[in-house]
Amino acid sequence: TSFCHSSSLHSDFVKKLPFAVLGGWQILQLTAGTGLVVYAVWAGILMSGFHRVPLKLQVRSEESSRAQVSNVMTLLKGRSGGIADLGSGDGRIVLEACRQGFSPAVGYELNLWLVRLAKKQHRSVDLSTYKNVTTFLAPSVLSLLQKKLLAELPEDALIVAGRFPFPDWTVCKVEGEGVDRAWAYHIQELRHRYQSQDKHEKTSIIPFNNPL
Repeated sequence: TSFCHSSSLHSDFVKKLPFAVLGGWQILQLTAGTGLVVYAVWAGILMSGFHRVPLKLQVRSEESSRAQVSNVMTLLKGRSGGIADLGSGDGRIVLEACRQGFSPAVGYELNLWLVRLAKKQHRSVDLSTYKNVTTFLAPSVLSLLQKKLLAELPEDALIVAGRFPFPDWTVCKVEGEGVDRAWAYHIQELRHRYQSQDKHEKTSIIPFNNPL
């Protein structure tokens, strides 16, 4: 996808526009009218879908900063293959991943993903082909996502979480500071840790013999 801007076309268009000096009352009317239009779009299109998401899964949409994008890509340095961005927002991570050669680079829009989670339909999104996964989701959503990632991702997959870390996982590397921090997780190490825990729990069970 390419974007272009023509300065000559813009100049011709501006010349044809009627200009007038707006008074204070006219500016107030224009501002109020614009606000009503924006609210109508929000109420009619966006807010109706957002209200279907449970409160604990709602997370404020924020643009990824340049530092945050840089930290995520640093953790993914040297890797290749497909990448899935869960909670892609404005798509900055996906676009940067595409520029750096990740293919396919797929972003799942935040609100739609949360609705799928809320309706327990997240199994319809197959992540088994992605060696790289990035997430920008609330901790309550990440805790729901852990089991799916452990079950589906290939053995050499790397997961990078931005803004919030996974609540129950041991991180292998951290990049950045503050709100721009990103956390990396190797799926192979996580699976090995969970398998070891399960094995330990099974061997710790002492059979009880009822003497009666």
